[in-house]
Amino acid sequence: MVESTKAQEVKKISFLERKNIEFSLKRYGIDALGYMAQGLFGSLIVGLILKVIGEKLGIPFLVEKVWPLASQMTGPAIAVAVAYGLQAPPLVLFASTITGIAGGQLGGPVGAFIAAVVGAEFGKAVSKETKIDIIVTPAVTIITGSLAGIFVGPGVAAFMKGFGQLIMYATELQPIPMGILVSVLVGVALTLPISSAALCIMLQLGGIAAGAATVGCCCQMIGFAVSSYRENKVGGLLAQGLGTSMLQIPNIVKNPKIWIPPTLASAILGPLATTVLRMENIPAGAGMGTSGLVGQFGTIAAMEAAGLGGPGLYVKILLLHFILPAALSLLFSEFMRKKGLIKYGDMKLDL
Repeated sequence: MVESTKAQEVKKISFLERKNIEFSLKRYGIDALGYMAQGLFGSLIVGLILKVIGEKLGIPFLVEKVWPLASQMTGPAIAVAVAYGLQAPPLVLFASTITGIAGGQLGGPVGAFIAAVVGAEFGKAVSKETKIDIIVTPAVTIITGSLAGIFVGPGVAAFMKGFGQLIMYATELQPIPMGILVSVLVGVALTLPISSAALCIMLQLGGIAAGAATVGCCCQMIGFAVSSYRENKVGGLLAQGLGTSMLQIPNIVKNPKIWIPPTLASAILGPLATTVLRMENIPAGAGMGTSGLVGQFGTIAAMEAAGLGGPGLYVKILLLHFILPAALSLLFSEFMRKKGLIKYGDMKLDL
């Protein structure tokens, strides 16, 4: 009896391994969520950038045609990106467009994500197991993913939205401590191999809480870019300042102290964004920082929608998103270099 149970476990494990199905936090919380962010970037976020450009330059095509399409196709884009991140075979990948629509319609980005994960994993499990694979695999992917998106997605999405509203309410109520907390945590999430962009969109984080989150992300990106300039020069400045501070993760593992300067900067500037300057953002821009200048486009969209646009807005963006993060991070990092806590080469990137 015991030997039979062990044989079944071995068979089960070998089947999952053969199908490349791994139930782990890394697979779903890092890999799948990271690709979800790319799906968001390739649809909703770039669509938003084009919309703002269209509004500023008077290009109706970008506002009236491109933006609605990009917004409507966010669910399928998320699902295909997640399925790709889970290394799904072609039939599963293509069928995931349907699961993305099903999950996205009722559960938004969260519903699309859940539908994509469930559909992709079930699709992978049955892939090439029958002689009518071309029918069975996409059918299983669509049915299981759609069921998950329809029945589970809305509940999870409602929870995430409620939690996001709680954060926003708490930030309005206690702007200084919550400004510190939101700025630091979202900034840290941006540098870690998880998606701060997906997190903010799933929470539907807006208002001054989103403004604080944006500043925290900017501090990480601009902070590392400026602090490591002597090691990485212009290439590193652009890669981190307009790309991602995630590039520093291997160096953080070697010397965690290099993370202190940008994190301190975000703790200082977060409350400034929630009190004195009252910066806002939209969910799509909150967790992006200066990556592709998405955070800045989102800030412009949010502030102008609130009637807070004008030249002063651009001054605030320059200060809180670029100048102050660079100045504070550089100040802290230089002090730590003089104390021997950070040495030359500690922030060197392999570019």
